[in-house]
Amino acid sequence: MGRKIFGTDGVRGKANTYPMTTEVALKLGAAAGRYFRHDSSKAHRVVIGKDTRLSGYMLENALTAGLTSTGMNVLLLGPIPTPAVGFLTRSMRADVGIMISASHNPHFDNGIKFFGPDGFKLSDQAEAEIETLLEGEIQPTQPQNIGRAKRIDDAVGRYAEYVKTTLSNHRGLDGIKVVIDCANGAAYRAAPEILWELGAEVIAIGVSPNGANINDNCGSTHPEMAAKMVIEQGADLGICLDGDADRIILIDEKGKVADGDQLMGLMAKRWADQGTLKGGALVATVMSNLGLERYLQGHGVNLIRTNVGDRYVVEAMRKGGYNLGGEQSGHIVMTDYATTGDGLMAGLQFMAAMAESGQRASDLVNCFETVPQMLKNVRYGVTDDPLANEMVQQAIRDGEDRLRANGRLLIRKSGTEPLIRVMGECEDQGLLDRVISDIVGAVENSI
Repeated sequence: MGRKIFGTDGVRGKANTYPMTTEVALKLGAAAGRYFRHDSSKAHRVVIGKDTRLSGYMLENALTAGLTSTGMNVLLLGPIPTPAVGFLTRSMRADVGIMISASHNPHFDNGIKFFGPDGFKLSDQAEAEIETLLEGEIQPTQPQNIGRAKRIDDAVGRYAEYVKTTLSNHRGLDGIKVVIDCANGAAYRAAPEILWELGAEVIAIGVSPNGANINDNCGSTHPEMAAKMVIEQGADLGICLDGDADRIILIDEKGKVADGDQLMGLMAKRWADQGTLKGGALVATVMSNLGLERYLQGHGVNLIRTNVGDRYVVEAMRKGGYNLGGEQSGHIVMTDYATTGDGLMAGLQFMAAMAESGQRASDLVNCFETVPQMLKNVRYGVTDDPLANEMVQQAIRDGEDRLRANGRLLIRKSGTEPLIRVMGECEDQGLLDRVISDIVGAVENSI
């Protein structure tokens, strides 16, 4: 069963352009309501969260209209991190959770992600079944069964209290000075408050959302401002979240940026040493650096790779009974605590390691030497299919032959944007540069 509008992380696109229109959101809400409202004799509920994009207002209202028309009661959480939606879906006994966000994308994009009653993102099959309903005529409920909508004023507080319990046995974060960049996104309230309440000295940036500045030269995709602030303020570390706060990029006290691979390497070894790493393995994607794999092998930890997308990481974790996984981009999934990536929660785990060990951020986060890796993105039009072009295919084959002895290539379409992602790894930086340049040139010429 295929999916037409669902990608690797829900439905996503430019606001007011198909499929991110109020018309589609209205019908999508009705389709989801019909899918999850199995028993018409009892009340059903859905929680809806969003980030700080201006278009979130219109999509929230459209989804609410569609859901209530099929008899679902809607609980509106307001601006709140994606992992909070997963948590509150389960804790509030909702049938479904919805997050309105395009994560790290610019403000003019938006997206709709669905969570099941267990707080985990929906499977491909469930999304395909919702699409089948979407394509048909959705029967509304009887007038007496129309749902209600209610705003939950303390949603952020409920999530914050839970996050703090993940460090319940720890003495706190007293004495740690941290720069937190919230990307003008969903965690602009929660993240600084949680860090402060746990005892840290907090310098908050990216906490003035205006509907259009989310991820704008800030956050996990633009950590330069936070790195500069760490140096200027003499902070012990910096934490950069993305627009919906499900990913993290760390900055040490010297202003050096570390990606998700370094944090996963640290946590996997630490948990293995403590005897809490289930299955003796870390689950990551094909994008994770070869240096991470070598580092883990040296400490007796296996690396299990999946397709790109945190949902596929979580699926592999649940299937194999593992409790730690993530992506190089900064999604860190700890299923002992959360159902999806949680940037702030991962940052707290790192700060706890600093406090317990007495080591600096730079001593902890740079735990392995990376193999030279290069990633370049090429944007293409909606009518283009660069990977079907024979010249592009030949360039990829040639590149694979040249890197076969001491590297690897990964060429794929992004699941969230119209981009061809050209990634390679090789011990020989010069050879890597030439191979990636040749493939990128072939892709650009095909467009």
